[in-house]
Amino acid sequence: MKRLGILLSGRGSNFEAIADQVTGGGIEAEIAVVIANRPSAQGLETARQRGLNAVLLPSLGMERVAYDHRLIDELNRNSVDLVCLAGFTRLLSADFVRAFPQRVLNIHPSLLPAFPGLDAQRQALEHGVKFSGCTVHFVDEMLDAGPIVEQAVVPVLDGDTVETLSARILAQEHRIYSDALRLVLSGAYRIEGRRVVRTAG
Repeated sequence: MKRLGILLSGRGSNFEAIADQVTGGGIEAEIAVVIANRPSAQGLETARQRGLNAVLLPSLGMERVAYDHRLIDELNRNSVDLVCLAGFTRLLSADFVRAFPQRVLNIHPSLLPAFPGLDAQRQALEHGVKFSGCTVHFVDEMLDAGPIVEQAVVPVLDGDTVETLSARILAQEHRIYSDALRLVLSGAYRIEGRRVVRTAG
């Protein structure tokens, strides 16, 4: 059975959605380790309450590459097959990406390549778009730029705030992250340039 490593920095709601699917048999994998880079990360306590292997690796004041090598060591110590970023707020170095080639997934609250980086929902509102959404993608060495696995679209309503739009997008994040995980774990895809193409698995 494939082993997942979850990286988070905050509440970890996408982690919880994945964990629920694993527990219920919707995702055929096990969560080998949950790692947080902030002591205040609520997701770390949630992982402990679920009886999962929860590890705090504080990143404050650490240089990016040095910290990422600590992360790599911890993930390898737990024999992780696939890394899932679930609200992990640090940019990963090229060293990290090369350590897990095409084995790191991220969820982003916009329809990439639109609105990469921070505050994607605010960016969407400020640009006046009529639709936004979320994207699960493989992580490469560029910010929010790897091959796209799954996307979901949500309407942007005239009265939306950052909070109401974020909540609508988050509900879809919980759904498509699990869908993307199932696809990647099945191996029923190939990557052609920037495209993730489903195959008969």
